[in-house]
Amino acid sequence: MAAGGSSARPEVIWARPERAGRGPRPTYTRGEIAAAAVRIADTDGIGAVSMRRVAAEIGCGTMSLYNYVPRKEDLYELMVDAFSSEYDLPEQPSGDWRADMLMLAVQARALIHRHPWLPGLLSPVHGFSPNGLRYLEFCLAALEGLPAGNGTKMELIAMINGLVTAFAGNELAAAERARAFPWSPDEEQAARGAYLARQISSGQYPRLAGILAEAAGPIDYDAAFGRMVNRVLDAFEFESGQDKP
Repeated sequence: MAAGGSSARPEVIWARPERAGRGPRPTYTRGEIAAAAVRIADTDGIGAVSMRRVAAEIGCGTMSLYNYVPRKEDLYELMVDAFSSEYDLPEQPSGDWRADMLMLAVQARALIHRHPWLPGLLSPVHGFSPNGLRYLEFCLAALEGLPAGNGTKMELIAMINGLVTAFAGNELAAAERARAFPWSPDEEQAARGAYLARQISSGQYPRLAGILAEAAGPIDYDAAFGRMVNRVLDAFEFESGQDKP
């Protein structure tokens, strides 16, 4: 038996009642439990999230919390569902599938920056939570204008989500790295730029020298993100057009 007396059989937390066993009406909702876990993770990182810490946050005993959340993995699933609830989804898609998918990608990137622990938890398994299903249903409704099979549409959603997670995850990692050093990001960039300039001036890297000569100042990460998402959308639009009779 697992902690809290839960079964060793596979279970989906969403198929369980809000609280296992007999007794009075549940004191805490899953939303309240998830919100407490998210607050802890936002403040102290995902490593600080434990059943004991969450129980203390909502004001119950650790063993009592197991009546609501049988496993720590279920707690993570609640957290990802809480993240999915933060999408600001219109009542209906706009009719422009590309604009809708870009809008969702921009929102997802912002949400990951708001919750830096997310890249470590995102999983296709967690995507089938109630709010995850709501998000997925909106995506599929938005993609009705794309002349492609359902499998292709699911691949497009997965690819966009993967791109967003990787891009935002790299941004978070860079920011975390910068905080670990006693110098500023500008000072480090200057030192690295000087090193790179010395290497380029050796003449061993003519192609890279040509690219850097065309560079117009610091990278605009918002613009770069938009281009990357649009290139993925371009590829799926082109492929769908090629499939037309």
